[in-house]
Amino acid sequence: MKTKKSKRISTLYFVLLLLYSVSTVYLIKVSRVDANIAVLGMNFSLTMFTGILSSFANMCLIVMVVYAGKTGFITALALLLLNFPMNLMGMLMRHDASTLPGMFNNLLVVLVVILIDRRNRQIASLQAIELDYVKARQKGAERLFEQTAAALVNAIDAKDEYSRGHSQRVAEYSQKIAEYLGKNEDECREIYYAALLHDVGKIGIKDAILSKKGKLTEEEYESIKHHTSLGKEILSGISEYPYLSIGANNHHERYDGKGYPQKLKGSDIPEIARIIAVADAYDAMSSNRSYRDAMPQQIVREEIVKGSGTQFDPEIAKIMQHLIDLDSAYTMKERVEVKELSGRSELVCGQYRDEISEGILVALGKTTIQLRSVPMDDHAADKSIPTMILFDSLDGRVHDEEKTIKDLNYYEYAEIWFNGSVVVTGARKAETSIEPNADAAGRKSDPAAGTDYKVEAVRVRDHLLIRIDDGARTISVIVALPDSTRYAYIALTGEQCHIQNVSIANLDVPITEDYIPRIAPLVSYIDRIEGDIPNVQVDGFRHAHSEPFPVTNGMEIRFHTMSLPTARLIWHCPFIVIFTSEDGIINGEGYHECALIRMDGENWDSQEDEVKNELTVEKTNEFTGWDDWKEQNKKGFDSRISFERKGNRLMMTTDNRGIKIRNITHLSPDVKVYAALTGDQVALTDIRIVR
Repeated sequence: MKTKKSKRISTLYFVLLLLYSVSTVYLIKVSRVDANIAVLGMNFSLTMFTGILSSFANMCLIVMVVYAGKTGFITALALLLLNFPMNLMGMLMRHDASTLPGMFNNLLVVLVVILIDRRNRQIASLQAIELDYVKARQKGAERLFEQTAAALVNAIDAKDEYSRGHSQRVAEYSQKIAEYLGKNEDECREIYYAALLHDVGKIGIKDAILSKKGKLTEEEYESIKHHTSLGKEILSGISEYPYLSIGANNHHERYDGKGYPQKLKGSDIPEIARIIAVADAYDAMSSNRSYRDAMPQQIVREEIVKGSGTQFDPEIAKIMQHLIDLDSAYTMKERVEVKELSGRSELVCGQYRDEISEGILVALGKTTIQLRSVPMDDHAADKSIPTMILFDSLDGRVHDEEKTIKDLNYYEYAEIWFNGSVVVTGARKAETSIEPNADAAGRKSDPAAGTDYKVEAVRVRDHLLIRIDDGARTISVIVALPDSTRYAYIALTGEQCHIQNVSIANLDVPITEDYIPRIAPLVSYIDRIEGDIPNVQVDGFRHAHSEPFPVTNGMEIRFHTMSLPTARLIWHCPFIVIFTSEDGIINGEGYHECALIRMDGENWDSQEDEVKNELTVEKTNEFTGWDDWKEQNKKGFDSRISFERKGNRLMMTTDNRGIKIRNITHLSPDVKVYAALTGDQVALTDIRIVR
């Protein structure tokens, strides 16, 4: 894209070229006319103007070289050199040497043009050297700033082992939020560093308070609140980066004005601090602390929802919710060095379940696990057996304490031993088959030296297939899970074995419904009356959609909704997606999503510039709190969604147990719009389309 300066130079170049052309044309005409012109009673020969016109033309070329750079030089030199043969031919044809001075004048201008171009190139070279020097100094300053910021962050981390990596993660999340807000690269960088240094004031807080296990006293809490003002004092001296002190000082302000230190409210809180506040709260909840373990992601998301409009800016909270929804593998959290084995490089299993790895999620596609198992000693080779625990829990870990099992919804499906034994605990059924490998005949093995295993895990709805290949045989286990909605994790453990060299890969390969032979009937919550389109069961976030239907003015969708037994969160409810596509199919040809609206009042706007949404959510007298709202969703109720379309406005309205929603989507008046029902852990039945 051309800058304003380059546009001005281009315009000047063409003006000078035009003036030169006009001057040259008149110069040729005047030089051929033998006539006089009367000015103030005096007669002047027109030929005397040839010198004036020639000088003016040469001035245009010289100015062109000065201001138009290489393009101006090439143009000027070409035009000047073109004049030499023309003047020579004229002199020979007319046998007149009167043009000889003009030729020498041309030669002089050529020399001037060449000298100006040489000087231009010298200046450009010096400017390039100076620019490189300035860039080098700027990069050096940036490196120094980055190193200083890193040193400050390390100083904070050194004071509190439980906050190690916190500032870095908050900076990354803040930058992601800024990108969704449409910030440019420089603004995103500013927000990143402001977030990186937001807790720098903790350097001035006593170590005993920062690392205290348990609840802080009122006096200790007041002391730790001073880290915002201390951070401001530390960073305010960096006048080149004033945004740093803003982030440090205001990231604990609340949107409702109940925060600190200034009790700012709403948009009075600087935007950079509102961004950091959401990212900071998210990481605090998703990380281990001295007084609690990290919260499960779904619980963290629900807390973000509850804090929207009170603790957090609603727009920024909505972006954070969207980032959580996109992070299905829960990577946005405190990380350990080797996540497969909970930070350890190996598992040393003496008694069964002495050591248990972190859960490995079996999601879409195929999950492969490779490992080596070595017996504890030579005498234990026949008793050395690695094992897998199949389970579900909110934090992806195996638990055995009653309170933790309840709090984290821990549910164990089965134990699969690598010798082919299976213990069914909470699964409905399991079937095992063992086949020798064709290429294993005659192969010698030494169990005492260890065994290499390759495990493949695939899930299709409520069925799980596990294949264990030890080189000699393949053990296949099909497990019928209680339902399709719970997650399935694999945890490694064993008895009298060292589990080493664990590697995990998730292969994005297409898995069809018939990939796993069914050993138990599909668990369905939609075996009831159907309406105009088939019922739909949505086991997870948008795992399924109803048949799409065209949206017309005055139409209404009526249906029965019921959250599934595993549903426990606010957004485990119906959604409606409004979209356009050439074939009327979700994710079909030319698919564009206009809006995704949840019946709890959440929505996510389309990223298309031509589509805008205006969402209004009102809690009526019928609303008696979120806990009661979730309970009514569990019992099930009839719902209806109305549409009104006029011109470029599509208005959708609905009222579900006290959550009254109106959304206006602005789009092109001639575009055909479709809608479909979906949701999260919900059964949608008896769907009627009334026009």
